[in-house]
Amino acid sequence: MTKKLLFLLLVLLSQTLIFAQTPNAPSPREHLLMDFGWRFAFGHPSDTKKDFGTGTGYFSYLSKTGYGDGAASASFDDRAWRKLDLPHDWAVEMPFSKDGSPSHGFKTVGRNFPETSVGWYRKTFTIPANDLGRRIKVAFDGVFRNSIVWVNGHYLGNEPSGYNGFEYDITDYLNYGGENVIAVRADATMEEGWFYEGAGIYRHVWLNIYNDLHIAANGTFVTAEVKNNEADVSVKVNVSNDGKTAKTFDILQTIVDGDGKPIASGKLKELTLNPFESKEFPAVINLKNPRRWSLETPYLHKLVTTVIEKGEVSDKYETTFGIRTIRFDANEGFFLNGKHIELKGTNNHQDHAGVGSAMPDGLQDFRIKALKEMGANAYRTSHNPPTPELLDACDRLGMLVIDENRQMGASSTQLGDLKRMMLRDRNHPSIIVWSIGNEEWAIEGNETGARIASTMQSYAKTIDASRYITAALSSSWTSGISDVIDVIGYNYIAHGNTDEHHKKFPDQPGFGTEEGSTRATRGIYFDDDKKQYIAAYDRKPMSDFYSLEEGWKYYAARPYLAGMFIWTGFDYRGEPTPFGWNSVTSYFGMMDLCGFPKDNVYYLKSWWTDETVLHILPHWNWPGKEGQEIDVWTYSNCDEVELFLNKTSLGKKKMSVNGHLEWKVKYNPGTLEAVGYKNGKNVIRDAVQTTSQPSAVKLTADNSVIKANKEDISVITIETRDKNNLFVPTADKEMTFSIQGPAKIIGVGNGNPISLEADRYFETINVSSIENLKEKYVGDVTNLAELTADFDDAAWQTAFTEDRDAKFGERVKTIVYRGSFNLPENFSDAAVNFFYNSIGQAQSIYINGREIAKEIPENKRGDSFVLDKNFLHKGLNRIAIIAKPLLKKQRWDNVNQNPGLIQLVFPSPAWKRNLFSGLAQIIIQSTGESGDIILKAAAEGLPPSVLKIRSVKTPIRANVRGL
Repeated sequence: MTKKLLFLLLVLLSQTLIFAQTPNAPSPREHLLMDFGWRFAFGHPSDTKKDFGTGTGYFSYLSKTGYGDGAASASFDDRAWRKLDLPHDWAVEMPFSKDGSPSHGFKTVGRNFPETSVGWYRKTFTIPANDLGRRIKVAFDGVFRNSIVWVNGHYLGNEPSGYNGFEYDITDYLNYGGENVIAVRADATMEEGWFYEGAGIYRHVWLNIYNDLHIAANGTFVTAEVKNNEADVSVKVNVSNDGKTAKTFDILQTIVDGDGKPIASGKLKELTLNPFESKEFPAVINLKNPRRWSLETPYLHKLVTTVIEKGEVSDKYETTFGIRTIRFDANEGFFLNGKHIELKGTNNHQDHAGVGSAMPDGLQDFRIKALKEMGANAYRTSHNPPTPELLDACDRLGMLVIDENRQMGASSTQLGDLKRMMLRDRNHPSIIVWSIGNEEWAIEGNETGARIASTMQSYAKTIDASRYITAALSSSWTSGISDVIDVIGYNYIAHGNTDEHHKKFPDQPGFGTEEGSTRATRGIYFDDDKKQYIAAYDRKPMSDFYSLEEGWKYYAARPYLAGMFIWTGFDYRGEPTPFGWNSVTSYFGMMDLCGFPKDNVYYLKSWWTDETVLHILPHWNWPGKEGQEIDVWTYSNCDEVELFLNKTSLGKKKMSVNGHLEWKVKYNPGTLEAVGYKNGKNVIRDAVQTTSQPSAVKLTADNSVIKANKEDISVITIETRDKNNLFVPTADKEMTFSIQGPAKIIGVGNGNPISLEADRYFETINVSSIENLKEKYVGDVTNLAELTADFDDAAWQTAFTEDRDAKFGERVKTIVYRGSFNLPENFSDAAVNFFYNSIGQAQSIYINGREIAKEIPENKRGDSFVLDKNFLHKGLNRIAIIAKPLLKKQRWDNVNQNPGLIQLVFPSPAWKRNLFSGLAQIIIQSTGESGDIILKAAAEGLPPSVLKIRSVKTPIRANVRGL
């Protein structure tokens, strides 16, 4: 048989196995989104009563299997908890306080705020009966922080880090064909970093379902060796047999192109695994004329791996990958596909205005596109493993990545964390370097650091030898970690001498992992210490740091340095250097927290792109400064720039490479214009004009059409215009927003580093317990005074004093219970719900003497009542329940003693935000339906503005819905 004929047969077989399964056959693998339909409430790090009594039973969940109690119990009543979808960051919803941590942007989360530092999540879901016999695992992409997970009251485990993904096998704990409950407790009391990290389940959750014989999680690794017009694609596949008998199987591997067309394949035959054995199987597939992944054309292939047992598909696993070559040269820098690439990177944390760390997937694309527009081609995930969707965006859009580990260390804990990150991320073509740590000052310059780094580097290469290893070092470039690392990462060149280090280690490549730590407030051009604003001119922040321009000139002048990563691409919450309260964000970003560009963006765009650029700063609205000198700068890559004020030339200046131009201009209202020249020709203009007061509101959406999938977003910019339709850069009006149609607002922002306005507006829930429950045994049940509002029950005994055994049931036929609950003064502003849990086999309920329910039977799921506020009042309200008592069936049973909760639901306030330097931002998200979305924005004294966005019918991702 010829090779060509064999290839055609394998392709035909792969298509048959992949696409021609019978319609009713279950998919061999399901990857189900588990984000929708959760409930949330605050717990407490130390007060067990406020933590729903979890872990207080005689047997704790650590003592015996299935003894999860309190909120970890499957039977716990969470109906009064807040409903929400994931991802969710509760920290961004909290107010600000000067007692909060500056690292976390002074949010009321952390040690000083125990009432809001522990969050509970619960989700009830069903598992089909026909899934019995398959493997089922729940996977979390990230929970901040110190999470504990239970399923149906069974303790699964604990993950201390807020950045690691983790997975639990829940196969044996599930109710097949019935209801199941997953409970998650996250404790954000302790910070993991020194920057805003959020709180809660802020990344996606998944349910993974497959057969006993399957490919392990993150179980494929694809690399390619490219020579001439061929690529040898090396594939390692880790297959697991979680069954109780040995398995014999084949593995079919098919590479498909960007259009889904099979273009190469291979097969491994007669492989075996013993029970509960996992093994990696290598193979090489030759690919002719491969298309390369590059920054300009980020072409992606897919490997479809099919496990076949006894002629049937046992598992099918898809791996996206790209074919490219990378190389660092100690004297010439970085090469991608043999082409020299100067790394023009940014560092970034993982939060955004309005949503905090719970970023929708579409926001990852929004931010990467903004960085590429600026000219950036590389991204450092400082200082932790990122969400997977960030790497997906970098793969799709063409952005190189330094993927960074959270903490250095050589124990099994730190090495295990490093391995998890690398196994998860190693198929992303965007990743060119693994970073094992950042600024570990205690060890970076000594022998301990060198030993740890050497161990981590060697260990990392057993997982992935195709990439380089780095560590970001802020000093000690002559000893310690710098001596042993593949590629040295320089943090801030003012701290040492890179030329001397290069002479000492001439074979070691290097780049700037942090540089240009300039500080600026968007749209502000005079320092104001009282307001805590920093003028947006690029200036050296302090003596031992370089300005943005100084840093780039340094790196651009040294071919041995592969490039630099700016601190930072975007502002982030926390680390408000050089200020404290009430600055709540950093000032380092090239863009603010919303992604609105500061002027420094245009410096970079001038020298990081081939586009002709001319940008003038500042704005030209300076009432009261007439005749005073204003610093005027231009950023451009033109040969020369000429400046005009009201058509009068103020002179033409030559532009130096990687530089900028400055003038001192006496303020006079009107038009300040810059003209750029190349080869003596006028090629570009930019101008700023003095504006009048705002007269209109303008809304602009980055996406005017979104998918109706409950996930897609549109980012809307709000600005005001004057009567001449000029943008008003000094406007600070408060804007109010409303939305109609199949979308919701999920966050607002404006980039103001001292704004203490809310990022999110949502309905709030107050819950009151039934307190001081007492009981009295009664005979005659007609016309009972005990049911009235003001009956004196002071002499009654505490409820459930006696054991509810069979003898009790013979003696006591009817009980009246009385208790009370408190309502706040503003309760009438809320919807009042009573979530009742049966404390009788049959019962009638009275509140303040008013009958709520009559002779309702025991309900294991509980009963719900919407209470009429006309018979409620602030302060103490009385509840009476006449019931036939619940009895134990077995002596070890526990009968319910909690009659339920009173829930007050206060509606969400109106969404609002002040403009800052003329701008604000709204993020809206699909609610899952198609149709027109109408967003309105209004400000006092201005006509409202209306924006229409279309939501188009789109399938929602396969998901596990909440009950």
